[in-house]
Amino acid sequence: MAYELRSARFLASEVRQACVQEGDTVIDATLGNGHDALELASLVGERGHVYGFDVQPDAVERSWTRMKASGLESRCTFFATGHEHMQETVSGPVKYICFNLGWLPGGDKSITTHWKTTSMALSQALDMLLPGGVLSVCVYPGHEAGAEELREIQLFFSALRPQEFNCLRQTFLNAGPGSPECYIVQKQ
Repeated sequence: MAYELRSARFLASEVRQACVQEGDTVIDATLGNGHDALELASLVGERGHVYGFDVQPDAVERSWTRMKASGLESRCTFFATGHEHMQETVSGPVKYICFNLGWLPGGDKSITTHWKTTSMALSQALDMLLPGGVLSVCVYPGHEAGAEELREIQLFFSALRPQEFNCLRQTFLNAGPGSPECYIVQKQ
């Protein structure tokens, strides 16, 4: 099979592979276990840089360990703070920003992203993108906070001006309620 239609996180990965190039500045707004940050560090090359955010110090440590094991730590700067602080921390426009909302895989499921801070982070992300830059957001509505984020994200992205942004929503219609969705937004 030449192409396989896969989950939300695989669409986000395909988009970042098509979008991110050597020398780009990018942000992983929700580090988690560092898988997206590692992929980004490989894509930006020696001249690019990955900034990462997570409220859980354990997530930052897991991500940093992954970078060091791959020899890519010089391309990364990680912060143990919420993604709603990215604009205070990262200067200049960025090419790509990714979010994987929800909780840290393998971590405490009572610690999740919440719409209040996610909405602030998304507004900042849209402001920070270069023209042609891309934002990917994977939403996991299988828990209460995730269901709220999904409802609010649909409204938030639906209100974006089409003259400024293109917005795509991927949902698997036959996956059942609570299945992950991916949103891809490109700045005009």
